[in-house]
Amino acid sequence: MFSKINIVPRWLIFIIDLVICLVSLGIAYFIKYNFDLTGVVFSSFGRNILITTIINIGVFLNVKSYSGIIRYTSAQDTFRILFAVLISNFILFGANLVMGTFLTEPLISNIIIVVNGLVSFVMLITYRILAKYFFIYIKNLHLDKLRVIIYGAGEAGVATKRTFDHDNRVNKNIIAFVDDDERKVGKTIDGIRILEAKNLEKLIAEHEVDEVIFAAYSIPVDRKNEIVDACLEHDVTVLNIPPSNVWIDGKLQTSQIQNINIEDLLNRKSIEIDVEGIRNQLRNKRVLITGAAGSIGSEIVRQLLKFEPSLIILNDQSETALHELYLELEENNHSYNFHAFVGDVRDNKRMEHLFKTYKPQYVYHAAAYKHVPLMEDNPSEAIKTNVSGTKIVADLSIKYGVRKFVMISTDKAVNPTNVMGASKRIAEIYVQSLNNTLSDHNHIFSNGLSYINEIEVKPITKFITTRFGNVLGSSGSVIPRFKQQIEKGGPVTVTHPEITRYFMTIPEACRLVLEAGNMGSGGEIFIFDMGKSVKIVELAKKMIRLAGLIPNQDIKIQYTGLRPGEKLFEELLNDNENTMPTHHHKIMIGKVREYVFNDVEKQIYRLIDCAKLNENRQVVVMMKELVQEYKSNNSIYEELDHADETN
Repeated sequence: MFSKINIVPRWLIFIIDLVICLVSLGIAYFIKYNFDLTGVVFSSFGRNILITTIINIGVFLNVKSYSGIIRYTSAQDTFRILFAVLISNFILFGANLVMGTFLTEPLISNIIIVVNGLVSFVMLITYRILAKYFFIYIKNLHLDKLRVIIYGAGEAGVATKRTFDHDNRVNKNIIAFVDDDERKVGKTIDGIRILEAKNLEKLIAEHEVDEVIFAAYSIPVDRKNEIVDACLEHDVTVLNIPPSNVWIDGKLQTSQIQNINIEDLLNRKSIEIDVEGIRNQLRNKRVLITGAAGSIGSEIVRQLLKFEPSLIILNDQSETALHELYLELEENNHSYNFHAFVGDVRDNKRMEHLFKTYKPQYVYHAAAYKHVPLMEDNPSEAIKTNVSGTKIVADLSIKYGVRKFVMISTDKAVNPTNVMGASKRIAEIYVQSLNNTLSDHNHIFSNGLSYINEIEVKPITKFITTRFGNVLGSSGSVIPRFKQQIEKGGPVTVTHPEITRYFMTIPEACRLVLEAGNMGSGGEIFIFDMGKSVKIVELAKKMIRLAGLIPNQDIKIQYTGLRPGEKLFEELLNDNENTMPTHHHKIMIGKVREYVFNDVEKQIYRLIDCAKLNENRQVVVMMKELVQEYKSNNSIYEELDHADETN
């Protein structure tokens, strides 16, 4: 019966409030006369009931103390009621003051007014709280309630608990808060005790917990991983609340409390960069980003906006993706200091038009083909984009006086086993050797297949390379693919049980790219600290379990074999390379083999000419001549390595 009760009408709350005020007045009289009513003048008592009723009606209608929903009584309702009681009592005090001025007896004893105010306030609040807990009890009476622990006893934790209280559809029983702050341990919030977070695993086992909700934003990633592992070991679902800035109208909604993402467990501490140094370098400058619509390029664009460049040139060949980025920037940025330029980095004339028109002073070169299996099948296209495209943009950077050219490379360029990685290594070799020869000659420029003239370059372009591994959430990366496969019910496909990869978030990688671009003086290959490598099959299992499912029972894990050109683990340096530290602990300088620019240039010209003829096999042969450590793996081009060995 009670479970069918809906929201109590406001008029009924209004009447109950008036009745309580009349009862509190009677109690005040009892207390004033020591529970002996023989001294009460009932004619004046009746008059005072009428007067206080009229006053309370007027005050309640204006303050609207009756408008709150009883079952959701909050601190705001308490203040509204306190305000109403204070106003009504001040009116009575004022009436007494006026009557005392004209030497008549007070309208009502000041003692009765004080006692009536205290009693009415307590009673008005008490019945609301009792009603609130009654509704909560009724709501949960016949539910199979989930036993929940909230990690974090701060404002976010309290908001999480009260969000559940206010949602009739929720069947959660909050049995405890846990917190790392020992000052909070032992205290209570809404009757729920705060316990030590270090005992969480023990609490999970003892209380048969069903869910743990992260409601704190400052938990170290290592600690969060420990907690998640402990929860998954006991088949406990782990949920997460979003940042407060995405709450709807400043309030957390139950629909926003969702399963924790694997990205939250792979993420690392926020990286500190030299914000002022980067701002001083880029403020009021014209900056070109190639591949601007891609995962890395678009994030570089977003982060560049805060450094106040005078113009950001967004270059990409993908019209749709570039249009979407442009619309995003238009909505979120009102200075309109950006321009979308559709064009392929492989098109020399189109790129020259870009440089001639906008004269960029800084270039972030993110345009590239990156998918290993596709490039293994299309070596000529890898060369046209990753090598020729890089060469065109680099040469134009010199011609038009770009100050710094920052190239985005990959850890797959180290000891490459595939066409994609080798093509990026060749691009690295070109820009590094070009930088070195520029350092030796103050004016040099090559255009087409031969030197056409000498163009003085002021200032000399500084070429900088950044090298890092996989980024979380990029298009085509493993995590989005696993999510899609889990949503479809599986199977989750992993290429090999022993395969490992390094991971970094897109914002983290882009912050380091900007920092490396700021600190680079030319010719460096900056290598980012990628943390620990992750075993992909373990990543898949954790993602399945985080979705509340059991690996190889609810969702199958299927091994498909290494893809063409793929290797089991990535490296940040080859055997002949080492690193030097920089002032930033996350960035190192790779000491790599240096090449003679004239020799490199001649080989690259021949390689590009071969690629234009789409002679894929000969392209790979020439790549291997240029990058001697390039050894194909799980590829049709492995026979070329065997032929070299026999020769």
